[in-house]
Amino acid sequence: MRSYPTGPGGRAAAVLAAALAVALPLFAGAGPAAADEGRPDRDFTIEDPRITESSGLAASRAHPGVYWTHNDSDDGPYVFAVDSRTGRTVATVTLRGVGEPRDVEAVSLGPDGDLYVGDVGDNLDGSWDHVWIYRFPEPKVLRDTTVTAVQYDVKYADGARNAEALMVHPKTGRVYIASKNEDGGGLYEGPAKLDAGSVNTFRRVGEVPWVTDGAFSPDGKRLVLRSYFSAREYAFEDGRLGEDRSVAAPFQRQAESVTYTADGSALMFGSEGERSEVVRVEVEGGGPGGGDREQGKPSGSGGAAGEAGEDWGDGAGEGKGSAGLGAAVVVGAGVLWFALRGKRKRG
Repeated sequence: MRSYPTGPGGRAAAVLAAALAVALPLFAGAGPAAADEGRPDRDFTIEDPRITESSGLAASRAHPGVYWTHNDSDDGPYVFAVDSRTGRTVATVTLRGVGEPRDVEAVSLGPDGDLYVGDVGDNLDGSWDHVWIYRFPEPKVLRDTTVTAVQYDVKYADGARNAEALMVHPKTGRVYIASKNEDGGGLYEGPAKLDAGSVNTFRRVGEVPWVTDGAFSPDGKRLVLRSYFSAREYAFEDGRLGEDRSVAAPFQRQAESVTYTADGSALMFGSEGERSEVVRVEVEGGGPGGGDREQGKPSGSGGAAGEAGEDWGDGAGEGKGSAGLGAAVVVGAGVLWFALRGKRKRG
C-alpha cells in the first residue's frame, strides 16, 4: 500500500504525489504505441476491474508474455495472470493453506518455477513482529484454480520494519527483501533455504534508497530497485550490491512495481489504480528483443525520470508537455528534499 513518511516530509510527498496525479494525464503519453498492439512484453493496461492496487509484477517463464500480479491490502489470497498482449486476466489463482493476507506487496519467480508472494508490508514501521512469504508452483495451465501454498514466517535480525520489495535470485533461489524508509532502507538476505517449520531470519547486507519494488535480471547479475520517482540498476555478485546506474523509469501516479522481461531485454514498470498501465523500458545490454528501441527509454509515448537531479533524458521528441512535467517534478522533488532536511534537523 502506498505510504509516505510522517511529518513535514510526508506532507510534502503527499502534496507532490497529488500534483503529479493531476499533471500526468495532461503531460504524459496516453498509452502504448499503436505498433505494439498484439505483441507481448510491450506497454499494456491492466483491464481487470478487480485489480485496483497492482503492487507487484513477475514475468512468467512458462507462459511468454504473461505477467503475475496481485492487489495490495484488503483483497484476499489471490494472484492474477495478465496477458500483456491484451491486458486481460487469463487466470486467477486462489491460495489456500495460508492465513489472511495483511499487506501483500511483491511477487517473484524462483529458479524452481515457484512463485513467491511477499506479504511484507508494514505501514506502521514495526507494528508486526513477523511477516509472511507464500510459495506455490507456477501453474502449467492458465485457468482459474485453487492451489495449496507454503507459508513462511519471516522476521528481521535488526527488528521489524516496512518493506515493499521481495526478490528471489534466479540462480541461487535465495530470497531478498528491501525495506522502505524515508532516510533509506536496507537490503535483507534470507537463509539459504526457507523453512516452513521455523521463523526465517533475514539479515541486513546492504544499504538502499526508498524502495517500492525490485527484481533480479534473468541471469542474476543485476538488481533493479525502483521508488516513486526513479529507479536504479545495481550489479549483483556473491549476494552483494555493486556499481549502480540510473534507469529511465516512467512517470506513474503510484509507482509500485517492476520486473524484467523473461528474456532480460527490458524492464516492465507498473503502478496501482484502476486500469493501471505497465510500461516497457529497454535496458542497456539487456539481451534480445529490444528491436530498434532506444535503450533506457520507455517504449510508449510517456515521459521518463531518472534519479532526481540527473538522467532526466535528452528531451528530444518529448515535446513541451514532457518538459513541463519534468520541471514540475524537479521543483516538487526540491520541496520534498528541503522538507525532509528540515525534519532531520529538528530531529
